[in-house]
Amino acid sequence: MSGTEIVRIADPQLAAQLAARIDGKTKPLGALGGLETLAARIGLILRAEAPVLTAPHLLVFAADHGVAAEGVSLYPQDVTWQMVMNYLGGGAAANVFSANAGLTLRVVDAGVNHRFDPHPALIDRKLGHGTRNLARECAMSREEAVRALALGEALVNDLAQAGTNVVAFGEMGIANTTAASALMARLTGLPVDQCVGRGTGLGDAALVRKRAVVQGALALHSGALAPLDVLAALGGFEIAMMAGAFLGAARSRMVILVDGFIAGAALLVAEALDPAVPDYCVFAHLSGENGHGAMLRHFGATPLLSLDLRLGEGTGAALAYPLVRAAAAFLADMASFTSAGVSERIVE
Repeated sequence: MSGTEIVRIADPQLAAQLAARIDGKTKPLGALGGLETLAARIGLILRAEAPVLTAPHLLVFAADHGVAAEGVSLYPQDVTWQMVMNYLGGGAAANVFSANAGLTLRVVDAGVNHRFDPHPALIDRKLGHGTRNLARECAMSREEAVRALALGEALVNDLAQAGTNVVAFGEMGIANTTAASALMARLTGLPVDQCVGRGTGLGDAALVRKRAVVQGALALHSGALAPLDVLAALGGFEIAMMAGAFLGAARSRMVILVDGFIAGAALLVAEALDPAVPDYCVFAHLSGENGHGAMLRHFGATPLLSLDLRLGEGTGAALAYPLVRAAAAFLADMASFTSAGVSERIVE
């Protein structure tokens, strides 16, 4: 993991230039609403008045979780590797939405309890066959957490060197909402009830059990307070690798599309390691998972979409990407009053 401090995107001179460019487009002032805010953010991230998004990717990080043994998911652990096969076969929602949006989808095996044959869309960075049970012991060692962060950062560095400047992150891992909830509670200080949701659709009794599992894990790992220790005690291989990817993408000055609750938990880890990371993030949507609204408020974020999604996989990010593309396009290509020969407003 690189120790290079991430540069904040704040640039008053460029911000003023972007505002003037946006206000000069052939439209009433502010008529494109939040799309104008998004366009200005993209310009600041890419340091360009006419930004161009290149080689967009969606990385889906997959791993298994030992805490699944606590009965915190409706689905068996085998679903993780089965869904990876579905991604590789092109049959998942993430495939459909990313293809529609023009995103190249790659799946990262961060720690799935399965051996996959080589595949052009699969990136093998397996750290193990799933984490240990965070309700009974640390999910991973501190060394494994550091290794996962470094691998995630290296993946994004490779994309940057190949010309990518916009990237979205998704995930797959049975029981990973439990790990994400525990990370959120520890890193934000919010009560467990505000951080734990139904995940894949738990009933009331199972939700009570899941909350108890998270509460017990927080008590068991009460001494884990530093970011790396929190990640090792409560995280998952895919969450840790995604956190490293957030760090790498910010260091490479990429536009980062943040998907839903679990991607947000990875961002909490990245933010704890470097507070500048969220500067580079566009928050795709408000999910239907309990806790995601509070997570977005923590980041001070306004999501682009609110469709009550709770699928993960990067689906929300893929659905939001056309809006990101449209914001960059209007900033770069839309005519100004001057260039189009259109009269500007005559009264204040």
